[in-house]
Amino acid sequence: MSGDTKRAAWIVLGGVHLLNETAPRRASDPVVLVKVPLQEVWDPSTTVVVRWDALGVCPTIALTAGGARIASARIAGSALFPDAIAGPELRAMVGPAVAPGLVPLCYLSERPEGGGYHAYGQIRFYAEDACFVRTTSKPIGDGPVDALRWLEPALDAHAQAALRLNNHQRCFRTHFAGTELEYKYNLEPAPDIWATSLELLKAVRHGELPGCRPEYREEFQIHAFDNHMFDVTGPAWEVGYASFIPRADGGYALKRKWYKEDAFARREQILTDIKVSPSTFEDYLRSELHLQVQALPPFRRVRYDVQVESMRTGHVYGIFFDRCSLLAAPEIVLAQCEMEYRRSRSILDDNPDAVLQEMEHINGWLLSYLTARSLTREGTFYSKRTFLRDAVTAEPRLLE
Repeated sequence: MSGDTKRAAWIVLGGVHLLNETAPRRASDPVVLVKVPLQEVWDPSTTVVVRWDALGVCPTIALTAGGARIASARIAGSALFPDAIAGPELRAMVGPAVAPGLVPLCYLSERPEGGGYHAYGQIRFYAEDACFVRTTSKPIGDGPVDALRWLEPALDAHAQAALRLNNHQRCFRTHFAGTELEYKYNLEPAPDIWATSLELLKAVRHGELPGCRPEYREEFQIHAFDNHMFDVTGPAWEVGYASFIPRADGGYALKRKWYKEDAFARREQILTDIKVSPSTFEDYLRSELHLQVQALPPFRRVRYDVQVESMRTGHVYGIFFDRCSLLAAPEIVLAQCEMEYRRSRSILDDNPDAVLQEMEHINGWLLSYLTARSLTREGTFYSKRTFLRDAVTAEPRLLE
């Protein structure tokens, strides 16, 4: 983890055309170097999030891309981009013609002992903060930062990944597509999952999960809906479950999972454009999908999602607090915490094995967190299908 306070870091500002290539690069283009405290959570990180109001007063110099010095100043981080527009001090440095298009180009991290710099391309930019993703696999442009030897390689790296960096949310990739990877923990007795989820989110915000932070601008989500599940008992290659979930437009989504035994990894598919109604659920599965099915008791699902992002790898994991209660018997409840891989905010990563290693690490931390608060005793892969089967075994009337 990064604890090196001697290395320097900068937020590099310049015209937005240097990112979206709507105009050619010119030697006269202003480039502004804002020296900031080191921001990486890990060394090197994949993701860096910068809050403007946390930067303090920053030494700032403006040069041309050709290296000519324009101006220098000391500017408070909170005054750099009020309303995501260059503030008065920046405007004075670069002039009124350039200032309206001035944006953060990248975050630049000095490597130890003059070993060059890592560049992190800007992917999200707001009045409160900005998010950057590492675009260089190796350090670039050794020498003094104001020599700008890193500038062309950094802009080139951004250009090579422009489709993913310059389009909203396209920076994400998904490893193990079509497979759900998930650890579970039964919560007994069932807690208030609202309070429990917010306490865990607070712990992640405060850095208690090493190397991770709440996912940038997607840290918490809520879900509440009825679920109609069918046990798929055949053919043998189709065994698992089929679950109908209502959509806001009045239709239904169909979630399929394929597995014989409760397990960490399960094949998963979600279909959103199907024409069904509650009275035709079973017929659809039998006649359209040619499945052998057994209805399970419908249940109400309430879920609060804490989204956790690894700053080290860019992988995003969901920690879900989940309460399922049977519609016909609301006193029968399954309360669980689930932790699963969601997606990866990364340009450079192509190693899915890192996901499995990191999940194992987070699983250890989360299990320790939950047991320390007497919320669970051990990890499990206990599924909702098994819960519903067990409920029917205990009370067959639930299928009447």
